[in-house]
Amino acid sequence: MTTAWVGFLCLAIFIFSYSLVIAEEHIHLRKSKPVIVAGCLMWMFIGIYEHGNSGSHAHEFVVELIAEIGELFFFLLAAMTYINTLAERNVFNTLRTWLLSRGMGFKKLFWATGTISFFLSPLADNLTTALLLSTVALAVSGGNGKFISISFTNIVVAANAGGAWSPFGDITTLMVWTAGKVPTLKFAYLMLPSVINWLVPAVIMFMFLPDEKPEVTREKVVMKPGAKIVIVLGILTIATAVSFHQFLHLPPFMGMMLGLGFLMLFGYYLKRWGDKPTMDQMGIPKEHQEESSHTFDIFRRIETVEFDTLLFFFGVLSAVGALQYIGYLAMVSQTLYVDLGPTYANIIVGVLSAIVDNIPVMYAVLKMNPVMGLDQWLLITLTCGVGGSLLSVGSAAGVAVMGVDKKNYTFMAHLKWAWAIALGYAASIFVWWLVTESIRS
Repeated sequence: MTTAWVGFLCLAIFIFSYSLVIAEEHIHLRKSKPVIVAGCLMWMFIGIYEHGNSGSHAHEFVVELIAEIGELFFFLLAAMTYINTLAERNVFNTLRTWLLSRGMGFKKLFWATGTISFFLSPLADNLTTALLLSTVALAVSGGNGKFISISFTNIVVAANAGGAWSPFGDITTLMVWTAGKVPTLKFAYLMLPSVINWLVPAVIMFMFLPDEKPEVTREKVVMKPGAKIVIVLGILTIATAVSFHQFLHLPPFMGMMLGLGFLMLFGYYLKRWGDKPTMDQMGIPKEHQEESSHTFDIFRRIETVEFDTLLFFFGVLSAVGALQYIGYLAMVSQTLYVDLGPTYANIIVGVLSAIVDNIPVMYAVLKMNPVMGLDQWLLITLTCGVGGSLLSVGSAAGVAVMGVDKKNYTFMAHLKWAWAIALGYAASIFVWWLVTESIRS
């Protein structure tokens, strides 16, 4: 089909829809809309082309494809609901005000926000982490544009690097993990390369920070009832997902959905009894407490899940799956992984993820399924996770942070440090080569 009309048409549809995704910030068209249309149209034309062909396997392929998408969809739904619940219980606001009250200078805040980003993103994912910490950095900046642009760049790099060494830190690492390419404990090989990926540009940018001290805040925020229990439930849910995958050989999303079920049951307690002391303090009459907006409702938390991201995920994976079925991915795999070799191919794919979103890039590699050892699957996990840091539009974290302060953190403000980030990218690959020597031999 690669040389038939259906192949050329589907390729044109994919390129056009993805150009709309890249231009999202300018045309204000949510990225999920064009790719859903594109993915379904591509399969429609494949169906038309193969209509009446007894050798068609399109139906079986789509059934397998939707099973893969469904696993990741429900995993992310549970994870995002937990994140939204933690936000609603003021967990992240408490962290923000704690940092604001420390009286740190810009240089200490630079390291504090970067370090928290690096170690929080493996659990909370890089997008959520970058949004949270960039909000903190903006709050303490006092309007200093130089500090904002440098600290925001540092936060994006740290969040992406931190997400690369955990199955839960990024959608790409989650895909590699659920596909069974890298076992749970083997992600630890990527921790040191990820640290280097962040520290190299961070040390360089640190030297250009203004040596000033922002005003200390007097704001007080306390966590709502049940916040600590939700934190514990979240940690236990991750442990359950790992156990389902590692010991029971069941899809991890089942463990995540089990954890979501427990959160829903705990949400029932919060709604009926847990929030009543807080509402009494606020002076809300008892007869109106059940309907109050301050009453916890788990379905409100599910409503606030970023469905644009989840639906984009469905659309782009459907479209990439169609390209695989047609045969284009096999052609690319031959050129990259056979002709160039896996190491060079994985480095190039990482750079490519700065231009094209890393989700379809990683999914395409998984669908190509090149013959690689564990060391090379670790390399593509690293490069695809951190390669997006090269440009502000190269990762979901960067795109989201651009919306926090459109004046000071722009595409060009981030591009100014691309050379330093590229040094970190190269250094992390060198460290990967060192730490995986035992695996290669």
